[in-house]
Amino acid sequence: METVRYLLNWRSLRWKIALLVAVACCTIALTVGVLVHRSTLERSMNDGEARAMTQLAQALKDYERDGVPPEGLVTWPEAIPEQLLDRLENQRDHDHGTATWYDGDSPGDHPAMWAAETYHGHPVAMEADMTSDLLTRRALDRHMWKYSLVALAVVVPLSALAAELPNRRLRRVARTARRVAAGELTVRTATRRGGDEIAAISATVDFMADSLRERLLAEQRFTADVAHELRTPLMGLVTASGLLPPGEATELVQDRVAVLRALVEDLLEISRLDAGAERAEPRPVPLAEVVTEAVARTGLDVRLTTSAVQPVVTDPRRLDRIVSNLVVNAHRHGCPPVEVTVTGAGVTVRDHGPGFPRELLAEGPQRFRTGASERGTGHGLGLTITLGQAQVIGAELSFANASDGGAVATLRLPGTD
Repeated sequence: METVRYLLNWRSLRWKIALLVAVACCTIALTVGVLVHRSTLERSMNDGEARAMTQLAQALKDYERDGVPPEGLVTWPEAIPEQLLDRLENQRDHDHGTATWYDGDSPGDHPAMWAAETYHGHPVAMEADMTSDLLTRRALDRHMWKYSLVALAVVVPLSALAAELPNRRLRRVARTARRVAAGELTVRTATRRGGDEIAAISATVDFMADSLRERLLAEQRFTADVAHELRTPLMGLVTASGLLPPGEATELVQDRVAVLRALVEDLLEISRLDAGAERAEPRPVPLAEVVTEAVARTGLDVRLTTSAVQPVVTDPRRLDRIVSNLVVNAHRHGCPPVEVTVTGAGVTVRDHGPGFPRELLAEGPQRFRTGASERGTGHGLGLTITLGQAQVIGAELSFANASDGGAVATLRLPGTD
């Protein structure tokens, strides 16, 4: 289907090259045809003038010898074309006694070349038939057009086929670039051979993928290192805050320490997900009960609805993590009421706030990016972790905005239609 769509795309490089070749061929054929036509016409006129003058000279010799005008010799001025008489008069003014004129408008499509001369003070003329020359020129024109069209019909498809190889290489580079943009940083174009511009583009795309991959790995290593380095002093802070005497200041310190601890735990979880160290432990679980417990554990106000729930095989701990993160995110960045719906083997979490920002819908969750100020504050780690955990258990997590307002996150567990 993709190949057919490409072949029918008139804006593709293949058809642009074919059109360029067709225009070039037509231009060359037209130029050559005009030059050949003019050259043939000029030669035909010269030959016709020479033939008419020769026939006139021979007729005058016969006239001089026999005293009787031979057949074809016109001696009456009234029978000589006016254009020829005018030319003869002009030539007489320039000390020339002969003139020629081509009559291309003769009846019956039979052109003629006229030659005239002043004989004993009176104009005489001779007509030479040019019909065969006209037919020859027309046949030559037809042959030039016919063979030009044949050459065009052969050259244009061949040029389109010849353009297929670079087009195929360009499509491969485009597919690789799209996959890199989608996050597959290990793919490469494998089209560096040739030393042409396409090879240069391919090398640039591969270099870009290598650079992005190195930067991403460096970022992941930095995140993991920071989380591990913070964990030891954080445990000390947790222990120390627990030893503080009761009071308002102690509660404030313990609250900030708890926030910092949650952030470090999130960073450690992301580093494990990035490293591929997380492994699911699937087993049959009652979906409605797991979702109900996850919602209750958040302690937040949620409208829970279940219908036609199917038993699923998944990792209940990770499913609990996904649902709780979605509920917390809906309360933190959306507006109540927050609704959780369990249908079949899917879970939908919806709020009634401003909805997900366009960047998140287009690119997916990104760490340390909340997307828009109206979505509230945060580090952008909750949805990133949720998406990573969904990938671990083989579930599909999608984000959308409801038509009447609000963000909608839908989790489809394996086996969901």
